[in-house]
Amino acid sequence: MLRHKVLTLFFLLSLSASAQTSDSLIVRTLKANGIRFSHDNSVTLLMSGQEKFDDMFKAIRQAKSSIHLEYFNFRNDSIASLLFDILREKRREGVEVRAMFDGFGNDSNNQPLRKRHLKKLRADSINIVEYSPIRFPWINHIFGRDHRKIVVIDGKVAYTGGMNVADYYIKGTKQVGEWRDMHCRIEGDAVNELQAIFIRIWNRTTGENVHGAKYYRGGTDTKFVGLKPDTTATAGRKTVAIINREPYRTPAIMRTFYINAINQAQDSIKIINPYFTLIPKVTKALTRAIRRGVKVEIIQSAKSDIPLTPDCAYYQAHKLMKRGATVWMYKPGFHHSKIMMVDGHYCTVGSTNLDARSLKCDFEENAVIVDRCTTRELDEMFIRDTKKSFLLTPTTWKQFRTPWQRFVGKFAHLLAPLL
Repeated sequence: MLRHKVLTLFFLLSLSASAQTSDSLIVRTLKANGIRFSHDNSVTLLMSGQEKFDDMFKAIRQAKSSIHLEYFNFRNDSIASLLFDILREKRREGVEVRAMFDGFGNDSNNQPLRKRHLKKLRADSINIVEYSPIRFPWINHIFGRDHRKIVVIDGKVAYTGGMNVADYYIKGTKQVGEWRDMHCRIEGDAVNELQAIFIRIWNRTTGENVHGAKYYRGGTDTKFVGLKPDTTATAGRKTVAIINREPYRTPAIMRTFYINAINQAQDSIKIINPYFTLIPKVTKALTRAIRRGVKVEIIQSAKSDIPLTPDCAYYQAHKLMKRGATVWMYKPGFHHSKIMMVDGHYCTVGSTNLDARSLKCDFEENAVIVDRCTTRELDEMFIRDTKKSFLLTPTTWKQFRTPWQRFVGKFAHLLAPLL
């Protein structure tokens, strides 16, 4: 009798869940985990480095009050030099400028900001700080890095996504060719969430007490001109949540989001993510989705910027292909975008890689956009990018990876928790 009641309850719960759409389910899941949604947002997708920097620099030049920048790194090259020149100009106009970069992100960069560069920037009254500088013993500083990409201007406009500040987002590199990435501009109440993230880490790092209503003006009229518009029918009415992973505050939130999003999908999942060294729970969730008939499509890059990690990623992608996922290998260069679209109902754009480092260790941030118009834009971009890719099949797998490379992939898979 008890077993019958349990089975009946399970059936009713399953029936109830299936009657709901995936977007309503993920909203409920995130709200239960303390995530706040706002409903007055515009989201403009910036689908290349050129679009991102052109748009962001136009907005920064119009700043009247404050400019806040939080990046994993600023590469010491021409695009960063242009950014710092604009920031110097805004400081002369009396605009507050605060910039932060990650110590490991800077030191692992092949053109880092040196002490002399920082000294000059500070002499020009640009308040730039390093989060958790690398110190002996260096191993203590490998995990818990600030990998977020956030810019907030006047508390009214925010930028977030996968791009740091570097020329190669526009020019590419000799090693991989085109460097493909995604960013977005947000206007509306969700800007306040991004501002709060920045100010919290800034105050924690510097010991300052930056606060006040003037920094939280999301939802007010922006009055920025010349920026790429959100031309969708839902502009100004999009539902957006900012999910923010901080090791000491919200350690499990990214895993909660991704695993529940995959588990709740009913029709389709599209993923582009550069370092596809999946944790087991994500692999199992994707496998379950495939088995219940969800169409899982993944774009991976055929080229990469680092060793070993892509070997593991290719191994993972091949394993999912054998289980029924559709896997595309992007040919023109390195696809560094971190996006996912579920059922055509909602999407996410952010800094989070689908690896152990992002999901279990680092500071990360994603915008979850519960809007079919924005999701459709990303779905269409995904389709365009498949036309620049080859389909992974048993035949193309053997052409793409030599026996030795396939062996290295199996070995790298064992190291996935560290990659």
